[in-house]
Amino acid sequence: MIASGTMMAIHIGKVAKLEGDGRRTAFRKLPVTGAVAVGALGLAGDEQGNLRVHGGPEKAVYGYPISGYAGWQAEFPAMADRFVAGAMGENLIVAGLDEENVHIGDIIRAGTAVLQIAQIREPCSTFAAVLGTTKVVRAMTRSGRCGWYYRVLEPGQVAAGDGHDIIERPNPDWSIARFARFAAGKVGTTDALHELTRLPGLTHAWQRKAAEALARQTLAT
Repeated sequence: MIASGTMMAIHIGKVAKLEGDGRRTAFRKLPVTGAVAVGALGLAGDEQGNLRVHGGPEKAVYGYPISGYAGWQAEFPAMADRFVAGAMGENLIVAGLDEENVHIGDIIRAGTAVLQIAQIREPCSTFAAVLGTTKVVRAMTRSGRCGWYYRVLEPGQVAAGDGHDIIERPNPDWSIARFARFAAGKVGTTDALHELTRLPGLTHAWQRKAAEALARQTLAT
């Protein structure tokens, strides 16, 4: 085992109208007790309001490190009471691991399921609407406090208190933190872009983005 964490809580959400905004979203997710089945499209009972940009096999489950909330509370002290477990719309709240020690492509034993880290979470307009300010979108991009999405390699069950154990790491140089910096436009050397176009476990969509960025760099030179 490479590194170990614990799932402190499991959250699922139903599509509902967002108060004061009108959009339909399942961003607000609530903790559940007991074991929850997880399959190719995510946790049993969990929904997504906009399937064009959320959900699907490459964003089946969203994980967030519980340690990340301290950074949000410090950056937005007037809203500190809102930055608690569940505020990001996450499914798995993970203790003991964060964006620095979780990597793209990591294979995770979570409960009886096997998951793989597929990509970072990118902030969206719903995130801003729920928190009431677009500043949080810029803050997530700038800080890299984004969490990560999993694909499901083997269905199973997850429950609060289960382990979140990294059992394989194909990309030891690509932590979530490093990838988040690349996604924000802060890291994009030719060698890094070449690597990302074929990085094991990274979503095809992000591999294409890396290839497009590489092509732009090539044209510029």
